[in-house]
Amino acid sequence: MNDRELDAQVRTAAFNFLAEQTQLHGDILTWEILSKGFLFKGQKVSLVSVNGIFKPAILPLAPLSLRTAAPDGNNYRLYNDEIGADGQIKYRYRGDNPDLGDNVRLRAALHENVPLVYLFGVSTGRYKPVWPAYVVADSKVEMAVTLAMDDPTALIGKAKDHEYSEEAPRRRYVTTLVQRRLHQQLFREQVIRAYRVQCAICRLQHDELLEAAHIIPDSDPEGAATVSNGISLCSIHHTAYDRNILGIRPDCVVQVRKDVLSESDGPMLKYGLQGFQDQRISVPRQEMLKPNPAFLGRRFSAFLSADR
Repeated sequence: MNDRELDAQVRTAAFNFLAEQTQLHGDILTWEILSKGFLFKGQKVSLVSVNGIFKPAILPLAPLSLRTAAPDGNNYRLYNDEIGADGQIKYRYRGDNPDLGDNVRLRAALHENVPLVYLFGVSTGRYKPVWPAYVVADSKVEMAVTLAMDDPTALIGKAKDHEYSEEAPRRRYVTTLVQRRLHQQLFREQVIRAYRVQCAICRLQHDELLEAAHIIPDSDPEGAATVSNGISLCSIHHTAYDRNILGIRPDCVVQVRKDVLSESDGPMLKYGLQGFQDQRISVPRQEMLKPNPAFLGRRFSAFLSADR
C-alpha cells in the first residue's frame, strides 16, 4: 500500500468513526472520545492532541484534524472565527513562525487536497466535529489558511443536489450552512452550561432534552446569540415559551396564559404548565449571564398581547 492509499483509508476510517460516535452520543463529542479514537489495522489512531493541528503518526504528511479553542468559560464569548465575503473560514497558524512543522503540514493539506476533520470547541473538552473540511488557500501574510466545508457524500461521489453542483460553489454553500449551525450549537452549549444543565422552569437535568431558547428571536436586530439573551428550557417549556403559552416577567417569574390556566386536561397540563404559575425560574449564578430584564420585558409584552 502506498502513502496515498494509506492516507485515504485512514481518513475514511476516521470519518466512519465520527459518524458512529455522533450517532451514539449526539452532535457534541468529548475530548475523551476523540482522544481514544479508533483502531486501524491494530493501531490506535486518535483525533486530537494538545496542539490544534494534529497529524497522527500513521499519516505520512498532512494533518487529520484542526481544532479550535473552546470559548472562555468565564466570559462566555462566542468563538470569533473569521468569515470572509465568500463564506469561508480562516484558521490561524500555530505560533508566529509560518515554517513551524504544524504550519507546513497545513500547507501540505492544501497541496494534497486531502479532507480534514474540523473540531469546533463549544465548551471545555467538548467539540462539534465537521467533515470533510478542506484547506483551499494559504496566506503567510495573514498567518492563516482558508477552510471550506463540503458535503460528506461528495467523498464517495454522491453529493446531494444543492443549489450548486460544481465543487467550489457547492463548498461555499455547505460552508455557509455549517457556519450557521456551529454558532447555533455554540449558543445552545453556552446557555445550557450557564444554567447548570437544567431547565430553568422545571429543573429537568437531561442534557438531550434541553434547548437554548432565545428571549429576543435571533431574526431580530437585538436578538444576539449571547447567554443573557437565552434561557435553558426543556423542549416542552421552550415550545410553550415560543408560542406564548407561558411568559416570563422581567423579575423572572413565570406567568401562564389565562385560557390555559382555566383548562382541565389531565396531569400533564396541571403539573407541566399550570403548576408553574407565579414560580421564579432558576437563573445562572454570574450576574452577566442572567437573562437581560429589558429583553424579558419586551418579550413579556408580546406574551401579554397574546393573553388578552
